[in-house]
Amino acid sequence: MDVALPSGKTVPAHDFFIRARARLGLEVPAALNDPTLEGARGDLDLDPSSWERAGVKATRPAAVLIPVIDRPEPAVLLTLRTELPSHPGQIAFPGGKIEPDDATPAAAALREAREEIGLVRELIEPIGYLDLYLTFSGFRILPTVARVSPDYALTLNADEVADAFEVPLAFLMDAQNHALHSRDWKGIERKYYAMPFGERYIWGVTAGILRNLYERIYQG
Repeated sequence: MDVALPSGKTVPAHDFFIRARARLGLEVPAALNDPTLEGARGDLDLDPSSWERAGVKATRPAAVLIPVIDRPEPAVLLTLRTELPSHPGQIAFPGGKIEPDDATPAAAALREAREEIGLVRELIEPIGYLDLYLTFSGFRILPTVARVSPDYALTLNADEVADAFEVPLAFLMDAQNHALHSRDWKGIERKYYAMPFGERYIWGVTAGILRNLYERIYQG
């Protein structure tokens, strides 16, 4: 499968890792731990005024792993959360808050992937960070894009993850599949991306991060 570029041209999906290594790096942005600094993306992108009206402050550093499976047709590994109060039944990346013992945000993402779905470190090659992503729930998320061997096996933590599944990278990187929606959030209209894939409804923070992945790797 191919990925359509904004120019109308297409590139093979397996070209992804070459592009990612050229465009991303593992330098941690200073804004991760300093909310006064600019340079972040997030839920505010589509309507900055709604962020101000909501009076939201994203202050809690977190990390997620974007596991891209290295197949002839690459795929992204996603999880379906259990009915936790913080992320009930949502589709998400493995991840969570950065702990004091985590050497780097990437280390935090790898630890969370091991704890949540049993994805072992030996099969993961971190490539680089996306832009810092701020959420209405108050997190400052730094996503780590990583290459994952197709030989992986998972052991799901039933307390946190109900299911794990792959979605073709070419589908997620096709801007025609990036639908814009809106919903009421505490009396404020919040705009967000959604990428429905069969019975899987990918939306919100996860879709926003995937949109940022598309922009960083395939735009410009």
